[in-house]
Amino acid sequence: MRRLFFLLVFLFVVVPFVNAQPTKIVVRVKAKDAKFIGSSLGGVLVIIRDARTGKILAQGKTVGTTGNTKLIMKTPHPRGVPISDAKSAKFEAVIDINEPTKIEVTAYGPLAQPQAANKVSATQWVVPGKNIDQGDAFMLELPGMMVDVLDPPAHVKLKGTPQEIALRANVAMMCGCPIIPGGIWDANNFEVKAIIKRNGKVVDEIPLKYAGKPSQFAATYKATEKGVYEAIVYAYCPANGNTGVDFTTFIVK
Repeated sequence: MRRLFFLLVFLFVVVPFVNAQPTKIVVRVKAKDAKFIGSSLGGVLVIIRDARTGKILAQGKTVGTTGNTKLIMKTPHPRGVPISDAKSAKFEAVIDINEPTKIEVTAYGPLAQPQAANKVSATQWVVPGKNIDQGDAFMLELPGMMVDVLDPPAHVKLKGTPQEIALRANVAMMCGCPIIPGGIWDANNFEVKAIIKRNGKVVDEIPLKYAGKPSQFAATYKATEKGVYEAIVYAYCPANGNTGVDFTTFIVK
């Protein structure tokens, strides 16, 4: 009976692991309407799970460059021709599976801009030993835009009314690519505005204009009443709906 017990343990516990095959998965994360998200923005956190059990099979960050601008943004893309190159940001993992497994791949980032970070995921079947590492491999598209309010700093206190409040924000694609007039990402094609709230109620909406430096947008708001103000700055692309938001507050006493 003891020998039979150990034989059963071997068949049901040990054998599946013996049969597990290393399978390579390469994950790339591309910003919507832009390039790959990589090292220059702290990368994107990638988690590969067993979609059925939720078990984490691998995790890490994308590493590499944003890719070749001409290849990604200016060249027609016939079927089967990758838009990534050897330096394009990616996360490489090797998972051990012993049967066809549906994986869920989740990407969260960019990690260096937490106020702009979004999450996207997709599922796919993987067969043991059948790598997903050629061409663009397992590619996810991350929507959003990076909006980073630079001025006024949060919770700044100002005395007296009226107050001229300088509003300034950095607005860029999720890969970090700059927005400039006449550029690939043309500043004239984006709507950047600040929704102004005072004591919790919307009191104004101010357009921010290109401020002469890549990705910089600015405006001035005149606060005529005392209160706690919140500026909600958003960037919006009418052509595809891509949107980003950031917040700041200021107090007029």
